[in-house]
Order: sequence, then C-alpha cells, then structure tokens
Amino acid sequence: MENTNTVPLAPLRLAFIGGSRSSAVGYSHFVSSAMDGLWTLVAGCFSRHAESNQESGQVYGVHPERIYDTWQALLASEQGNIDAVVILTPTPSHVDSVLACMRAGIAVICEKSLAVSSEQARQIIAVRDAHQAFLAVTYNYAGYPMLRELERKIRDGKLGKILHFQAEMPQEGFVRVDARGNKPTPQAWRLADGAIPTLHLDLGVHLHQMVAYLTGEKPLELVSDQNHYGWFAGVVDNAGCLCQYSGNIQGQFWFSKSALGHRNGLRIRIYGDLASAEWYQAQPEELTLSHVDGRREIIDRAGQVEVTNALRYNRFKAGHPAGFIEAFANLYGDIAVGVRQFQQGLPWQGGAVYSAELALEGMHFLEAMVASSQSRRWETIQA
Repeated sequence: MENTNTVPLAPLRLAFIGGSRSSAVGYSHFVSSAMDGLWTLVAGCFSRHAESNQESGQVYGVHPERIYDTWQALLASEQGNIDAVVILTPTPSHVDSVLACMRAGIAVICEKSLAVSSEQARQIIAVRDAHQAFLAVTYNYAGYPMLRELERKIRDGKLGKILHFQAEMPQEGFVRVDARGNKPTPQAWRLADGAIPTLHLDLGVHLHQMVAYLTGEKPLELVSDQNHYGWFAGVVDNAGCLCQYSGNIQGQFWFSKSALGHRNGLRIRIYGDLASAEWYQAQPEELTLSHVDGRREIIDRAGQVEVTNALRYNRFKAGHPAGFIEAFANLYGDIAVGVRQFQQGLPWQGGAVYSAELALEGMHFLEAMVASSQSRRWETIQA
C-alpha cells in the first residue's frame, strides 16, 4: 500500500497510553506520528507516575484537561473524540488496554510485541474479529525505504528463487558499561523473563517480521539455543536458531544483548539464485546487491530504484540520510491510510503494516525457539 499524501485532510486524532517523555519509544512515536501532518496527539495517559504524566503531556502539547491519570479514564472520556489509540506501555501489559480499546470501538496501534504468548495473541484476534475492530502493530524497521526497495526486488524476481537468509540483531546493552564504568539500568520489566524471554519479544519479533515481509514465506521448524552472559542473573541475553521456511528456504537468526561492539547491529542478508542482497540498519540508505555474473552494486534513493524514489521517501534529497524516526513516520503514513479506509467501511490494506495474525505466527515461532532450547532438538512451529 502506497500513501501518496496528495489529498489535504485534517490530521487524524491520536491518544497515547504509555509513551512518556522518558520512555524508550514514546518520544519517537510522538515525533514520527506528527512528521507528515497526518496525525495530531490530542490526549493521553503517558505514565502511572503523576509528575511524569503531566510533564510528558506538556512536552507533547496536550491540553491539561486531556491528560488522564488512568487509561480507563481516557477511554471513558475520549470515546468518539479520537481516531486511534497508540499502546506504548511495557509489553506484558499490552493485552488489557488493547482489548479494552477494541471493545470501545477505538482503532488500536500497538507497539511490538503485541502479546507475550500465542494464547494472548489468539485472545486479541478473537476480540478484534468479534468487534470488527482495527488493529495495527508497529514494527518500525519495515518503514525503512531501502528495505521496501528490497521487498519489491524480491517480489519482482530480481534475486531469483530465494535459497537462504541470515537475519541478526546483536546489541551490547547487557554487557557494556558507560564512560564512568557504571552498569546499565534497564527498565524492570525487561529483566523479568516469562515463558518467552523478553529478549525474544524485544528483538526476535523484529527479525521474524522482516523475513515475513521480505519473503512472504512461513517458518516451519527450527532448532535453537539461548543463554545468559550479561550482568543480569537469569535473564536470557543471547539466542539463535536454524530454521526451515516454506519454499524450501533455510534461515539463520541471531539476536543478542551481550555482543560487545554492536550498538544495534541489525542486518539481513538474503541469497537467491540470481542475486543476493544485504541491508544494514546502521547504513540505512544503502542496499548492496551481488549478481550471478559477478557484478556488485550499491544502490540508494538516487539510483535505479522503483520504490524509494517516491516523494514520501524523499523529505530531503539523497545524500542526506533518513533514519529511525523517518521509518516510523512512513509506518504512520501507511496506518493513516488504513484507518481512513476502515472508517469508510472498507477493508484496509496493510502493505508493510500488520495486524495480529503475524504476531500470532511470531509467538508460535518464539515458543518453538524456547522449546528447542530446552529439548535440544528440532521443533515444529505451530501453524
């Protein structure tokens, strides 16, 4: 789905549940949602802590009367006055507010991971369908223009038949110290593993979504291992797996928070029988292609591209890199189109934006990873 942003419309009205100024993602969502004039933040319950809640609302320009002490009060007062709610609370608390919003008839935009288990994901799907609700999950890396360019090339057969891939997301946050030698202080919920470790819910869901988006194939079985190396006892901080996908595609996944030297080493390599492609998030404007005849090329928005030459991806000309916030803004552009379609009673077209079905598949994938790390065997991924 392409959002051309050619028709001037009043911005859609947005509310936040969670997402305080000091949270990991709140300010990113605020800036990116407003970037293209498609959304305006009008209400919120940004934090359970009164001071942070009020301060965040002031920073975001929300009228004091529309800053609420609880998300329940927000829903009671704002129903009919907002077009969508963004769920930005810690992952373990998503389910209650997501369900309440859908039951209230309010469109939901939820930060990944939507759920912490396949059981929760199935519950969310059941309520969404029963109430004919709108639900979109944000996986922000799918908003990067060059990743969308790669998806088009794969879809058009430029890489040929896809044979195998490597997807990795190593970080160092659980083993490095700051310039003064102090250990990190992650949010408390990130240090409490459930049946699916928080590492998997934080990083693994991104890699699963990216492979699904790029290949359109599904994971079938895997063998996995996980371990703990960092400062925080009992918290899984390194995991990987070999995986068999539909289409006879083999894959390798690795994600970590105990890999020194990687601030966020998100990288994906996809190998076809005509060409291979590599995209590295730290150099987001470039896509590297290697062809069967030995040619190698690096393309950017100024090259021979089919997607990233669109106006929406060129807020400024090539050579001035767009990054994380712009990728989020691209997703918010897609979601705005989806919400307007939904409001008109039309089936919304997701493009790079997904509802809960992919989240359910992701929970099955991650649950199989955990099961394999315990059984030390290949595990079938529930369909």
